[in-house]
Amino acid sequence: MQTVGIICEYNPLHRGHEKQLRLIREQGDTGIVCLMSGNFVQRGAPAIIDKALRAEAALRCGADLVLELPVTAALSSAEGFAREGVRLLGSFCDRLCFGAETADADLLTATANALLCEEFSPVLRKYLEKGVSFPTARVKALEELGTDASVLNTPNNILAVEYCKAIVSLGCGMKPMVIHRNGDYHSLEANSENPSATAIRQRMLCGCSWESLVPETVTNLFREAPLHALEHGERAVLARLRTMSDEDYEALPYGSEGLWRKLMHESRRQATLEGIAAAVKSKRYTRTRIDRMILCACLGLTEAQIQTPSPYARVLGFNDRGREILKRARQFGSYPNIGQKLEHPYEALENRADDLYGLFADTPEAPGRAAQRRVVYQKTPTASRP
Repeated sequence: MQTVGIICEYNPLHRGHEKQLRLIREQGDTGIVCLMSGNFVQRGAPAIIDKALRAEAALRCGADLVLELPVTAALSSAEGFAREGVRLLGSFCDRLCFGAETADADLLTATANALLCEEFSPVLRKYLEKGVSFPTARVKALEELGTDASVLNTPNNILAVEYCKAIVSLGCGMKPMVIHRNGDYHSLEANSENPSATAIRQRMLCGCSWESLVPETVTNLFREAPLHALEHGERAVLARLRTMSDEDYEALPYGSEGLWRKLMHESRRQATLEGIAAAVKSKRYTRTRIDRMILCACLGLTEAQIQTPSPYARVLGFNDRGREILKRARQFGSYPNIGQKLEHPYEALENRADDLYGLFADTPEAPGRAAQRRVVYQKTPTASRP
């Protein structure tokens, strides 16, 4: 049995994700492992629906095993997000499946190799010193070195290149499996053929119809779920920002070149999170970087913690085939954790993040959810098998 890994967020799972799972299943005798962000996602926000329900949705749509991408990886840059995901899956998955606007694995890998070459870093630094943003500096550096950088103009391609970069740099045996991604990743239009998670979240939060954009098998699951959004917990975040010390700000991730100091000053001047983020953002620093920095401040995450590889991945759900994949993972030295209490500092860090997640719910949630965490077991997969 071949094992295919997917690094995902499913925020929320929609028909495009269902299509990806189906296309993998059509490859034959294949096990599917989803390494999914937990209750916080890479753009610097709480996931709209709790991770346990999103894991159950993935199992209903064809996944065999759902692991949790640790919070420090989930809140990393695209490079860190991809690298940690590949590191955790690389020892026991044969292929890594991801969507991209350019479904050409060779081209994506060639771009990744160009980013890893010795000549790239000095040229990148030259452009960064001119004050341009990292994405712009990266493109200009590649172009100066004679590499076509057009593949980095779209969001899924950027992450796809980071996946290929991680596969190459870590030397793992996984092969890229690229699926063409149609549609606009950030579109606010409700396109049933190629839905965007952004559009679905917006419709869920404003009370508009969203059911046609997600698989029928998960509609009721999502309909009953409490919804989470940054604005629901804004005052809690502001309280944290206003009471942090100078040392707390200095220890934050993404705060290099004095950015932590700018965030600190604006947090003590502005009345809203939007006001803080708008005041800190510049041509040099992207809004997503600022949003991640603010969320890390709320969760008490430091640069040192973000940079330290996570010691394990929690198991969120599995079926009978997933149980066999778990055995394989442990044989190859990976350490998925099935709900048991661990005597490890990282466990306390993740439990704290889970407790704070309740502050972003549309209805009040008590702390202690981590202690009541359930692993979803699906005895009979609902997705068809070959």
